[in-house]
Amino acid sequence: MSDSLSIAVVGLNYWGPNLARNFARLPGSRLAWCCDLDEELLDSHRPNFETARFTTDLDEVLADPDVDGVAIATPVPTHAALALRALEAGKHVFVEKPIALTAADARAVAESADEKGLVAMVDHLLVHHPAVAKVKAMIEAGELGQIYYLYGNRQNLGIVRPDENALWSLGPHDISVMLHLVGERPVEASASGESYLQPGIEDVVFGRVRFPSGVLGHLHLSWLDPHKMRKMTVIGADKMAVFDDMETERKVTVYDKGPVPRTDTYGEYIQVRSGDIHIPKIPGTEPLRLVTSHFIESIREKTSPLSDAWSGVAVVEVLEAMTESLGNAGAPVAIGEAT
Repeated sequence: MSDSLSIAVVGLNYWGPNLARNFARLPGSRLAWCCDLDEELLDSHRPNFETARFTTDLDEVLADPDVDGVAIATPVPTHAALALRALEAGKHVFVEKPIALTAADARAVAESADEKGLVAMVDHLLVHHPAVAKVKAMIEAGELGQIYYLYGNRQNLGIVRPDENALWSLGPHDISVMLHLVGERPVEASASGESYLQPGIEDVVFGRVRFPSGVLGHLHLSWLDPHKMRKMTVIGADKMAVFDDMETERKVTVYDKGPVPRTDTYGEYIQVRSGDIHIPKIPGTEPLRLVTSHFIESIREKTSPLSDAWSGVAVVEVLEAMTESLGNAGAPVAIGEAT
């Protein structure tokens, strides 16, 4: 590898240009290729990335021996197949979420990367968010006490997709954060929802995740809501923390609230206490810059990224279980043993 890693971005329709922008500007990274099946779309981006080569042929990209990594930002159904092609060509891969539509396909990508000694990373953007990192550090330091439960709110009015329900469109964000914060693999998931706007495509979903330690996770995902919310609340025995991505200055708020341990006095009610509210300072670094930089660093250092392919497998397992539950009147679905 040269001093600057050579990166190709595949898929320039929506999120791809943001990836291309970051890989083009990162120290130690060079945007070498932009690839998309739409020639007109490629032409619209040529002025923005003048040093990159443009093509509609992925094989041309994969045949370039100078390409170190491939970032895949194509439609979700193509993620696993394209990631496997890149890995077969000896390229490190960065895949948009979710990594695949089935847990089996997700495992195939993770196993291929392990066998070849290559980095396979999923763009679970919020896992790398400085505010989430702060909450995670507080949990690990025991500042919140024993974690009881956590819940995510991700809703707004639109965008309603014709080919993807609210669970698969919005769920990967909060599921990845929950799994990261709890640090456990779920054993059970369930979900209920309704298709009010389009038959067979749930625009509102309520999900539930149960962890081995007894921690409970809850999701409210909706395209049909008056509020735009991007929030995760963690309830601990000692303190409670809220990550609110809609806030500009108050990304994390810590509440010194909790139950007071019961005494042995007969008939006494459980009491609660309410202390100070703390707002820690959170760095304003763009999360996408952090996640793309982490991909470059993982390649250089030959280390497993924070949101590696196996974390992508875990998220898809939950999505898959919730999908089965949606089709079975919300019945809980067990999540099998990890590979």
